Amino acid sequence: MHAKVIHLTEPAMDRVDESLIALRRILRSTELYARSLAHAAGLSPAQLRVLQIVTGEGGSATPTLLATRMGVSQATVTALVDKLVARGYVLRERSSRDRRQTNVMITDAGRSAAEEAPDALQQRYVKAFQALADWEQAQLVSSLERVAAMLDADDMDASPVLTTGDIKPDAAAG
Repeated sequence: MHAKVIHLTEPAMDRVDESLIALRRILRSTELYARSLAHAAGLSPAQLRVLQIVTGEGGSATPTLLATRMGVSQATVTALVDKLVARGYVLRERSSRDRRQTNVMITDAGRSAAEEAPDALQQRYVKAFQALADWEQAQLVSSLERVAAMLDADDMDASPVLTTGDIKPDAAAG
């Protein structure tokens, strides 16, 4: 079998280039935000999201709630919380209601780190997205899902955290 060669017209090629440039801008924006956050607050976007969720839950959340809200596995939450415990941003405490349950509790240092972090890229996106008309939101979601499918990424495990790379921190990451 021979691969079929597709010859694009000039306007079609321009649109291909424009779409690739737009994708690259999105990827670059998330990468630069992650670097800015790491430099300013010493956190990854996923770690910041854990602090935001725990704060939003009144200062305490279960690992199960964190995993559900972030769309990641319990193992990923455990790794994220381990990093935050090591930095003094959260504590693990046994639940007073169910001794088998562990709660993740934010510390004053964690609350300060979350408050002082640069404006989250996804917060800016959410504000702009919510300002769109309903039909525009639906069209954008459909288009983004189509792009994910085109990149064979529609079945990937992903959370609502704008970051590049894996959500689960590796052993070398801070």
